[in-house]
Amino acid sequence: MPAASSPPRTSGELLTPRVRRVLPNALTTLRLVIAVAFFTLLAVWTYPTTQLIVRPTHPVAPYLVAALLFGLAALTDAIDGPLARRWQVVSKFGRVMDPFADKILVLGAFVLLAGPNFSFDVDGPKNLHVSGIHPWMVLVMLSRELLVTTIRSMLESEGKDFSASATGKAKMVVQALAIPAILVLLGITNVGRGSWGRIAIDTIAWTTVIVTLISAIPYVSRGMRMLSSDAARDEAPD
Repeated sequence: MPAASSPPRTSGELLTPRVRRVLPNALTTLRLVIAVAFFTLLAVWTYPTTQLIVRPTHPVAPYLVAALLFGLAALTDAIDGPLARRWQVVSKFGRVMDPFADKILVLGAFVLLAGPNFSFDVDGPKNLHVSGIHPWMVLVMLSRELLVTTIRSMLESEGKDFSASATGKAKMVVQALAIPAILVLLGITNVGRGSWGRIAIDTIAWTTVIVTLISAIPYVSRGMRMLSSDAARDEAPD
């Protein structure tokens, strides 16, 4: 009687325990390395103008390369956490560095997009931010992250569950899509005032800010309820 054949092994089972333990953290570290290359490219490259007119020769390759780098970094983010949980190799390094790498990549991108390399005195006395991202927008997004992180840290230090909500995940997806979309539009279209590229970029920028603000509401509301319930319990007579 022929022996029963064993079921085919999955790709994860083909890896040694050591590789499975190291790979998620290696992907997180790789995301930081890609982020440094991404930041360097945006910091040293200035959006090209001709006689103070925002009509560069297209495509603008550095912005397309930057969009690709960001996409690669986002891909590592989509892989490292699920692999660590699936293989049950979640580490202290991953718990700290994974969200840190995410915030650095996204917020750093917005900071640079709001910087002087994307701002010009054209078409009148007002500056034109070709990226569509203004400094106050970055301040709004950074304030949201600090507020939610502060509430989460305070509640989780007391042993309470304050995990991410659906709106928080949606915010992350919108931000992660907005950055490469803006870079691609900068690389392939005219983004002067009145152009369809300008309208598209401004729409993406404003949508990202609005979604970011809305995403904070469930966190603040849940945090206030949890804090209020704690205060009421402390004030209750024994």
